Amino acid sequence: LTACSGQEEGELTRVDVQKVDIEGNYEEVVMITDNESIELLKKAFEQIKWDNKVVKVARKPDVEATLFYTFDENKPERLYEYEIWFNESVGTATIISNNENESYGELDKDNAQALKNNFLK
Repeated sequence: LTACSGQEEGELTRVDVQKVDIEGNYEEVVMITDNESIELLKKAFEQIKWDNKVVKVARKPDVEATLFYTFDENKPERLYEYEIWFNESVGTATIISNNENESYGELDKDNAQALKNNFLK
């Protein structure tokens, strides 16, 4: 027997990142397309522990990221949006996704740092 999460495996091709400053203003979008960064981000996102609950966070996210996945070269890319808060005191990250298979997630210290290093260059 094999288990299936119900989510197809697509290829992550691009990540758009928009930082949010302390006042809640959005900075310009940075596009990440180099293979090394994409691979690091893909591995970090695979480590998110998803929980099916709805959460409201009082402050604006530190980063909003849009991940572009290609599932079929003859069809348009699918976009998944993530709001990410970096929890400075413990080093983890809190993530809220618009993907129907994900909703609220936590990321451990090492993977949160990998995201932070790539997103807040």
